[in-house]
Order: sequence, then C-alpha cells, then structure tokens
Amino acid sequence: MEQARPRAAVRVPAQAARAAQPDGSTRGAQPDGSTRGEHTHSEPPAPAALPAQRAAERGQVQRHSVRGQILEALRAALVGGELAPGEVYSAPALASRFGVSATPVREAMQQLAHEGAVEVVPNRGFRVAERSARELAELIEIRSLLEVPVMLRLARTVPAGQWAALRPLAEATVTAAARGDITAYVDADRAFHGAILSLSGNRQLVMVADDLHRRSQWPLATGPVHVGRADLIADAAEHTALLDALVAQDLTVVSSLVREHFNGAQ
Repeated sequence: MEQARPRAAVRVPAQAARAAQPDGSTRGAQPDGSTRGEHTHSEPPAPAALPAQRAAERGQVQRHSVRGQILEALRAALVGGELAPGEVYSAPALASRFGVSATPVREAMQQLAHEGAVEVVPNRGFRVAERSARELAELIEIRSLLEVPVMLRLARTVPAGQWAALRPLAEATVTAAARGDITAYVDADRAFHGAILSLSGNRQLVMVADDLHRRSQWPLATGPVHVGRADLIADAAEHTALLDALVAQDLTVVSSLVREHFNGAQ
C-alpha cells in the first residue's frame, strides 16, 4: 500500500516537548545539572561517576531522541497529507504545532530534505515536494525489479521455520487494516517487506528498498489518494497469502502475488 488518506495530527509526547530546548537540555537545567536560580559556587565538584561531560552527552542524546520523534511525526503528517505538496512550512510554525523548540524540527526537516520529501526554501522554510503519478509508477517499477527476484531466490532457499517468524509482521498489517489505521498500516507494510528482504543478508539492498518504499508512500501533487478499509484489508491479505506461498516454496504463486501487489500499488 503506497498511498494514505489524511489522518489526525500526530502528537509529540509531552515529555519530549519539555526536553526540546534549543541546546537539547531540559527546561531550566544548567550544564552541571542544577536549575536556574540555584547557587552552585560553594558546592563540591560533581562526582566522578557523572562528570559534566557525561551530563552534556545525556543532553545530546535527549535532543536526538526528540528530533527522532519529530521526524516520525512529520513523516506521518506527510503520508497523511497534512503537509500539502507545494506548500512551504517554517520550522517555527511547525515547532509551535508540536509544542517544541524550532531546533529539532529544523533538524528533522533537513533529514526530510535529504530524503527528497521536501526542499529548502531560503529564509522561508521547507517546501513539500510535488510528486507526479509517473514518478510513483517509476518507484513501483524499481521496487518490483529489486524485490521480485530476491523473493523468488529466498523462496527456494529459506527454511519454512524462518518464514514462520515473520507471521506476526504479516498479522500486524491485517490488524491495522481492520482498524482502518492508515499510519499504522504503512509502517507495518514497510516492516513486513523489510523483514523479508533482510533474509537475503544484503544490508544495502534492504536500505535501498526501504527508501524506495518510503518515497512511494508520499502523496501525489494532487493530494493523497483515498484508501478505504476494504482496500487495506485486501492489501493485507496479500501479505499473509505471500507468506503462505513462501513457506510452501510455491514460486509461481510467489511471483504472481508480488507482481500483483506492486501493480495494485499504482
């Protein structure tokens, strides 16, 4: 499933919002762990177990954690069409929406720019990419060229027991489809395909395929395509049928299902 309909705005946890200060520290915290207004000049040095450098590193990790949450929230908003193709969004405006500082938002948007989802507009912010139906078709074609032969090879070589371990991932797509949860479905869909390809042992292949899969989920310039619950359920059923065919080493059915799965994504 490569398209998603709009959904409610994704919220960032309050804890993350409190942590998202420009310098990555929690609100009111000082580099030595004290809060503003406290007198520290007469206090003994910090114990060796927690030097100032380690405290700074904790703040850095915390900032990266907030950035990661913002990045996932922005990706969900992009897939759901809340970030409209062609529109320009500023980091401060998005930060206000999520209740965090502009720094992690700006960093997350820079990552999206690196992925091609948005482009930097100097002194204004970030413009959401306008993607054509032809670009989507090209992405699907590339995914098919990559994944079909790999799955056929895996169907011949991977023991049935290893395929059984992927059953929960296939069932996760079914559960999300039954709820009509578009965002959960696209995440489960990518996880399922990624888990299959990871059995090839080719990490570069997995990364390239995941990037193509993510990009194929972005909305078109005309807006996100409406996907009903029945469409999601049918798409998820193809996952479980594919897994059954892989266990049975039925190459004909595997090839047919994968190609049909990709053709239905266009």
